[in-house]
Amino acid sequence: MLEINSQVKEILNCRADAIGPEILNASQPLVLRGLVADWPIVIAANTSATAASEYLHGFDSGKPLTAMVGDAAIKGRLFYNSDLSGFNFDYKRMRLAEVLAQLSQYAVASETPTLYVGSTNIDNWLPGFRQHNDLNLADQNPIASIWIGNRSRISAHYDFPTNIACSVAGRRRFILFPPEQLDNLYVGPLDVTPAGQPISLVDFSAPDYQRFPKFRQALESAQMVELEPGDAILIPSMWWHHVEALDDFNVLVNYWWRSTPHYLGGPLNVLQHAILGLRDLPPEQRDVWQQLFDYYIFNPQAESVEHIPEHARGVLNPIDAETAKRLRSMLAQKLNH
Repeated sequence: MLEINSQVKEILNCRADAIGPEILNASQPLVLRGLVADWPIVIAANTSATAASEYLHGFDSGKPLTAMVGDAAIKGRLFYNSDLSGFNFDYKRMRLAEVLAQLSQYAVASETPTLYVGSTNIDNWLPGFRQHNDLNLADQNPIASIWIGNRSRISAHYDFPTNIACSVAGRRRFILFPPEQLDNLYVGPLDVTPAGQPISLVDFSAPDYQRFPKFRQALESAQMVELEPGDAILIPSMWWHHVEALDDFNVLVNYWWRSTPHYLGGPLNVLQHAILGLRDLPPEQRDVWQQLFDYYIFNPQAESVEHIPEHARGVLNPIDAETAKRLRSMLAQKLNH
């Protein structure tokens, strides 16, 4: 186990009806002990994995979902293959009933394959579940997802939305890093990733400090916590987190929300577009574009556009849904040429 001194701040016996702005807008991770302890799925899980599985069965829509399946050799680490040309697991379309049945079989196996269903929309695949197991985060308009599997290790990654992750069956270990640790986490490819987000290439179970020496510096600011069923953790936007499911049957429910409207799109798309259009320019041209980005994006000043009539400022005005739609359409046309 990694030696990590910094611990996540905890709020003990936190109640779901007590989640206020001071929690939702936190700039540091927060552990919310007992936040969802009264959910029926948690009560079932505390009885047995079988009881929790049967409870989920009761909401199964029967729709196929996507699972990640790896053999026992990967030891739960869902990652790239040896040369990063692909992955060490396969995607498989399965029904929830099949997933739950296989997890039950794997729980008594000596050599256990990895079976992992990640980020599955609850309302679509488990209709009615949230009527009995939910957080009241209506003002945030969150996306609610469920994650089901056996023992797994998900490499450190960030999410743009803020996240409340609720452990409802099995234990989970989170190791977290602030955004400024980017350079010390040795992030892999941006365009080919196991689950959509760039991930750290460091194996946290056996770090190769010769290959990844700066990872020692990352550990100096790392925070680690284990969640029991009923506990939750708030992970602020852009914080790196490594997640390990520690038991033979694990279920997590999470809520993502962003501080800006969805019509503004994802910043990672912008980064990839900038790599396409800017990174390989001659240095003197990149310097000019860096000034332009600072002028219009990272340090805009009101007086910078005062000389333009407000009705004629276009995208220099605050972006609304209609402007965003027009801008996406224009970009799509330009990118296709």
